[in-house]
Amino acid sequence: MVYRAPTVEQYFALNVSARLQELEQMEKFKQASPDITQAILKEASKLAEGPFLDLNRIGDIDHPQLGNDGVTLPDGFAAAHKKWEEGGWSGLCADTTYGGQGLPFAIGVAVLEQLISANMAFSLCMLLTNGAIEALTAHASEDLKQRYLCRLISGEWTGTMNLTEPNAGSDVGALTSTAELHADGSYRIKGTKIFITWGDHDCASNIVHLVLARTPGAPGGTRGISMFLVPKFLVNDDGSLGERNDVDCVSIEHKLGLHGSPTCVMRFGERDSCVGYLVGEEMTGMRGMFTMMNNARIGIGLQGVAIAERAYQEARNFARERVQSRKAGSNSNKPVPIIEHMDVRRMLMILRSTSEAIRALAYYNAGMVDQAHGHDDPVQREACSKIANFVTPIMKGFCTDSGVEMTSIAIQVYGGMGYVEESGIPQLYRDIRIAPIYEGTNGIQAIDLLTRKLIPDRGAVASKMMQYMETVSDRLPGPLEPLVSPIWKTVQALKLATDWMLEHSDNSDDILAAATPYLRMWGIGLSAVLLAEQATRVLSEPSAEELSDSFIDEKVNTTIFYCQQRLPEVTAMVDQVVFGAQRLVAANFD
Repeated sequence: MVYRAPTVEQYFALNVSARLQELEQMEKFKQASPDITQAILKEASKLAEGPFLDLNRIGDIDHPQLGNDGVTLPDGFAAAHKKWEEGGWSGLCADTTYGGQGLPFAIGVAVLEQLISANMAFSLCMLLTNGAIEALTAHASEDLKQRYLCRLISGEWTGTMNLTEPNAGSDVGALTSTAELHADGSYRIKGTKIFITWGDHDCASNIVHLVLARTPGAPGGTRGISMFLVPKFLVNDDGSLGERNDVDCVSIEHKLGLHGSPTCVMRFGERDSCVGYLVGEEMTGMRGMFTMMNNARIGIGLQGVAIAERAYQEARNFARERVQSRKAGSNSNKPVPIIEHMDVRRMLMILRSTSEAIRALAYYNAGMVDQAHGHDDPVQREACSKIANFVTPIMKGFCTDSGVEMTSIAIQVYGGMGYVEESGIPQLYRDIRIAPIYEGTNGIQAIDLLTRKLIPDRGAVASKMMQYMETVSDRLPGPLEPLVSPIWKTVQALKLATDWMLEHSDNSDDILAAATPYLRMWGIGLSAVLLAEQATRVLSEPSAEELSDSFIDEKVNTTIFYCQQRLPEVTAMVDQVVFGAQRLVAANFD
């Protein structure tokens, strides 16, 4: 199996969908020149197409092992992580005060996409470390930043998120882990966490766990939660590593996929001596959690993009080589490569158009995050922050669902060989299947979109997004004119569904029953419009982007295909939204 990073497509999507050229004009991101961005994408591709890709199948077959000294990865993983560290990749978008390069988050998203496509299991180590960096940058004391954050940014150490417990899955407020204040100002942590991605390994000299726990006397639910930094090895005053902390991996989960990623059950305080340090203030742990979760949700949504791209490349390559059956309508009985058969071409176009559309959605989301942090105008920062918050659950939910759907279609292109492990394609399906589940199931993303984003502002951001979609439609050049009507119908459908949601906001059963189709409406509609915006750019400013004629032709063709094939789904889903919860309430599942 072969993967080639789509660097031309990525750079174009960064410019158009992430608004990279606008970011370059901001003081915070002035170093993000076109030359720098292109060089980063090129160098990252060497890492992705080399050691990361080489280890993908190895990690799937030769799983991490738990021994007396902890978890060990197969040969090659530690060396590949060292290359990640030596390249300074961990600090690409981190604060320059602590050794980071301060580049836009959107560029980091493009780099991470390549790593996920090449080796989703291994890339999770980097994704979780990024989340820890974000949380500590936003909430930790200066002492913790100097002692721990700098080493995470340098890539020497890795980070984890420790939220889930055996009896507290998505209901984080039900956790029972405890933290008691010690005389020296540190805390003693006690509890068990499950499903901890890269919770233990031998690729870095230290692991920084961010752990949610409850202090004595804290109220129940999420209000009483605090966040603590718990290192695998304690750190001496001179920065050297001290003794092993009282934190252990007690088992590794046996999963459907992601075999190369050690998903651990972690036990804190088995010997009553687990040292942790408060991040922020007591009972503000949910703030830190959401900092990590928002970063992770974008990263998980990106997994759908990356695996859809990988699935497309693998299916296309197979279809070029696999010879079977004569071409329909041909006078020749000679078998042809299956890429010449119309149904195979249809599936390949679904794969390609969807990967480009959801990439546009992911990069747009990342670009809004950058503007929310870096725009020179505080009013614009606030506006972009609201858009980013609105789009994040849409992006996470729709992109991960699409990733699963696209790998299934890729298996179909392979036919019977797609069901055989030796072909390699089943691994993509097994790996991506977790993405709609973790960091908040996609049902939770849909509920979040409604209850935390849409209803509180009575649809104000949703209205702005629909206005933006109409603006794109109004500017479509001649070759894209067939898309004006489908986009207009899409916006009208979103308006109808949104108005219904707001009108029924006092009936939780009705709106929650409609949450998932409502999110999907937005995912399809917004991704299609962002793709149409890209096609408009190639037609109106082809010389500015230095794009080839074939790139331009394919972008236009792909956009028209995606919009005409997918947008009718949005109109049809209005009925699913307004159906309400009556049939669900009446159902008997005894």
